[in-house]
Amino acid sequence: MIRAVWRTWSGRLGAVLVAMMVACALVSVFWTPHDPVRVNPRAKWLGPSWSHWFGTDGGGTDIFSQVLEGARTTLIVVVAAMVVAAVVGLTVGVATVVVPRWAGEGLTYIVDILISLPSLIFALILIAAVRASPWTVAFAIGFGLGVALARIVRAEAERVLATDYVLAARMSGSSTARLIVRHVLPNIAPTVVVQLSLVGAIAVLSEAALSYLGLTSVSEASWGRMIQGLQQSVQTHPWALAAPGAAVVLATLGFNLLGDGLREAIDPTLRRRQGGDS
Repeated sequence: MIRAVWRTWSGRLGAVLVAMMVACALVSVFWTPHDPVRVNPRAKWLGPSWSHWFGTDGGGTDIFSQVLEGARTTLIVVVAAMVVAAVVGLTVGVATVVVPRWAGEGLTYIVDILISLPSLIFALILIAAVRASPWTVAFAIGFGLGVALARIVRAEAERVLATDYVLAARMSGSSTARLIVRHVLPNIAPTVVVQLSLVGAIAVLSEAALSYLGLTSVSEASWGRMIQGLQQSVQTHPWALAAPGAAVVLATLGFNLLGDGLREAIDPTLRRRQGGDS
């Protein structure tokens, strides 16, 4: 699958952008050129230079160091949201097709109701109820998107369970658990992976939006909070806002393009179409 993704331009570009974000997050754990929270009034609003690659803000804090720290916070939220979405989506989606019909229909109605509640609204409610942190944001985003994933998982699981080889396995005495592990999960995994890549893109935007509104922990660096603080000086120091803004755009674009590349690599119809066009 990796080679198939790399053959598509969207997969290549998406993988490079996501890898850059991951690299920045990992580098920030061990090194930043300057202290990302140190205020230096003598160095405020410096332009890009060898000492400060992206310049400094109104407090003299190095913007490049803040971007590195923000990448780590964003990556934590993205990975945790993907895990939560995968657990919720697979558990609920598969459960709706293996439990008795009356229970499955009840779960489906609950899923439809929860889908109508935007993940950002759910995040606002959860943040108001508990302490704001990257983990709270990740759980709220992951749960909201996981419910939407459950509907897709349900449809895919029903399709797999209706195939002839699964029906033959059921007739031969295979248990429901064995059918799920041996047949359903491996066959729906490609679709789930593609959807999780889109969850990553939404998680980047959601974390930036919540931090922009000041609803996340102030002790954690965030691209959204950087944008909120720098937008007031956009007319006098426009270059300062470019770095965190570009980081959000490129990270979101990376996950979206990676999802497109995965979809093209997995979908045989798209592969045949591309082969015919070439």
